[in-house]
Amino acid sequence: MADYLFNDISAICDGKYLSNPDALLFSQLLIDSRKVWDPSRSLFIAIGGERHDGHAFISDLYEKGVRQFIVEKELDISSYPDAGICFVKSSIYALQQLASFHRRKFKIPVIGITGSNGKTVVKEWINTLLAADFRIVRSPRSYNSQVGVPLSVWNMNIDHDLAIFEAGISHPGEMEKLEKVIQPDICIFTHIGKAHLENFDSEKELVKEKMGLCKNAKVIVYGSDNETLRKAMEDRAFADVRKIVWSYQRENCPPDGLWISNEDKGSGATIITCIQGKESFHFYLPFSDAASVENCITCIACLLYLDYDQEQINERIQRLTALHMRLEVLEGINHCTLVNDSYSNDLHSLEIALDFLKSNAGGKKTVAILSDIVQSGIREEELYGIINNLLLSKHIDKLIAIGPEIRAMKEYIQLTSHFYDSTDSFLTEFNQLEFSDYAILVKGARAFQFENIVHRLQDKTHETRLEVDLNAMLNNLNYFRSRLSAGTKLMVMVKAFGYGTGAQEVSSLLQFNRVDYLAVAYADEGVELRKAGISLPIMVMNPEPSSYATILRYKLEPEIYSLSVLKQFEMELGYHNLNSAYLVHLKIDTGMHRLGFMEGDIEELCTRIVKNGNLHISSVFTHLSSSENPEHDHFTRKQLERFESVCKIITAKTGQTYLRHALNTGGIQRFPDAQYEMVRLGIGLYGVASFSDDQHRLSSVSSFLSKISQIKNIGKGDVVGYAVSFVAPAPMKIAIVPVGYADGLKRSLSNGRGHLSIKGKKAKILGRVCMDMVMVDISSIDCEEGDDVEIFGSHISLEEYAGMCSTIPYEVLTSISHRVKRVYLQE
Repeated sequence: MADYLFNDISAICDGKYLSNPDALLFSQLLIDSRKVWDPSRSLFIAIGGERHDGHAFISDLYEKGVRQFIVEKELDISSYPDAGICFVKSSIYALQQLASFHRRKFKIPVIGITGSNGKTVVKEWINTLLAADFRIVRSPRSYNSQVGVPLSVWNMNIDHDLAIFEAGISHPGEMEKLEKVIQPDICIFTHIGKAHLENFDSEKELVKEKMGLCKNAKVIVYGSDNETLRKAMEDRAFADVRKIVWSYQRENCPPDGLWISNEDKGSGATIITCIQGKESFHFYLPFSDAASVENCITCIACLLYLDYDQEQINERIQRLTALHMRLEVLEGINHCTLVNDSYSNDLHSLEIALDFLKSNAGGKKTVAILSDIVQSGIREEELYGIINNLLLSKHIDKLIAIGPEIRAMKEYIQLTSHFYDSTDSFLTEFNQLEFSDYAILVKGARAFQFENIVHRLQDKTHETRLEVDLNAMLNNLNYFRSRLSAGTKLMVMVKAFGYGTGAQEVSSLLQFNRVDYLAVAYADEGVELRKAGISLPIMVMNPEPSSYATILRYKLEPEIYSLSVLKQFEMELGYHNLNSAYLVHLKIDTGMHRLGFMEGDIEELCTRIVKNGNLHISSVFTHLSSSENPEHDHFTRKQLERFESVCKIITAKTGQTYLRHALNTGGIQRFPDAQYEMVRLGIGLYGVASFSDDQHRLSSVSSFLSKISQIKNIGKGDVVGYAVSFVAPAPMKIAIVPVGYADGLKRSLSNGRGHLSIKGKKAKILGRVCMDMVMVDISSIDCEEGDDVEIFGSHISLEEYAGMCSTIPYEVLTSISHRVKRVYLQE
């Protein structure tokens, strides 16, 4: 890794030094204070934001040993006596300038990839196709943003001889900045579609912006069937740029272009015939879906430009597999938690995966199963020294290392380790190893076939699963944070098993992203979170007298909602010698008439709190019954008026300061003037808007999926299911799916009142939904046993499914059985 002098930063980034000690060197760029692993060689770039401000973590980083900082806010440098601090106008722009400066030091070919869909797939596939011939540096995962691109480019070093970076944009003006960082020689355009169009006036404006990546390129590779892109390529600015064009339409293909004259689709594969000039080619693609075929053709066009012949391309293209671009958290054998990243292994994505492992470990000891890192472009001694430091800094307890290269470098590994030459040799000894109550990361280069290890480690008791997209959840969290005033705290509801999605995993995500409070319904939910390593303050909304001792033991904070509950909790406190007053939350009934103190109770409530020195009010709150309904705004305003009135009395009579909160998800969206000191986020985190106008701003979090167990052909008059509830009116093809009302599939959907989705098509439910399975009509669907079946997800939305069931999304999510496996996905 290249070293740079801190002394050069001011000139590179147009900044000024607040302090500049001699002899400071850096090789790592750091933007997230949670991910420091080499503090002495790290430069922290403090990016300011409305909800996330890197400047707030400079003190923490200084304590960890970081001594080099770029800031965009003035600091009291006396607190950091031996640190180098450079002040710039924009930290993100400074990051881009540093990466651009670094990029200019290299003369190797650089491929830049842009488009609406398929950027990451094409990048990874080109890497697979060319890995035998080049030492490649590429964007980790989908690092294609204003921050992700410069961090990717920073990974270039003198041992690389090819770079592949993807560039994504969301707003006008962004591509110009990314072009200066990537400076591509070859530009590749993937599919142009509707993605990211919301901030542009038209597809034409979006394409024009993306064309900015080609400003100084020598070659452009693209499909010409998109009319907007085809016309943009005719601009005089690109007249002298060589164009490698492919098309399904002869009329859209120039004479030297690649015309796809025929497609022959089979089961999971496609043979394409291509004509280029007078030559004809046949390529055998291991995919049949349209998006994968299009991405394959883009890769083929690129390889043809690089002078690979038909035989070489056909041989290499068989190595391509569908990309699993997201980390998966799976239930493992013997109570293990399994993080599956078994399709790639490089230094930067390893750091991401280790952070993900730690955030989902739930207090368990951690194991990393790693393969050789191939084609890293770093000397082996340096590479495995870096890996060792990374594993130690993330407090990994054990390493299982697979591959001849990492085994040869075992002297550089300083933690408890087991070494194997191959995946097969590890699996041979698998039964001799004890995997119990571990959090395990499985991360390997594709050639090592680590999916076989995942198969051995995964609990395979039930095919039906609930997939939870943690990126989508984080998107929703940040959306609601963007609606809060500066300083407003955030409490998130994780009761009822995290609304069915898994409280421990969701809470780990929330803790990692620094929410202020969690709330559960009952004490035992809070205890499970504490045992899983969750240290955030946790409010218990229904504290039962039998749970008071447990609440105190695990430092949970009870909701006090009546004088009788207060008296009982005071009695429990009397049995314990506490060093300080215990935190409680007071709930006020302002008109909903569920739990809560009535206005007539407030006088005695305050008297008891003043008299009892063992209590301190953490918060006072109320619940709005109709915050999402504009027709009831008058009632909501009355609730808020009552709440403010009661709070004034409590403050005056107790003299205590505390947080106030009234807004739930609907309230956050509709009553920004009533945020007080804290708000409570519930169903909105899980992708459901209480106020329909904001639904398009949220991301769907959950997908309820199963698989086809069996396919049968039945005749006219044949019966399906219990009680002769369905009789086939004609010959049919049916599928049996292992999901029933014991899993959460509503029995009310029986007899055609509901449907599932297979291959994006509706499969009507036949007969009655059984306890453990259901039968569906697949007469018009081309599918096979083992194919995925969607109960709700990308084709049937949660809201649509809830409507089918005549209920609400809350009930749907919380009624999904615990026997249904939860699988957590994160890019």
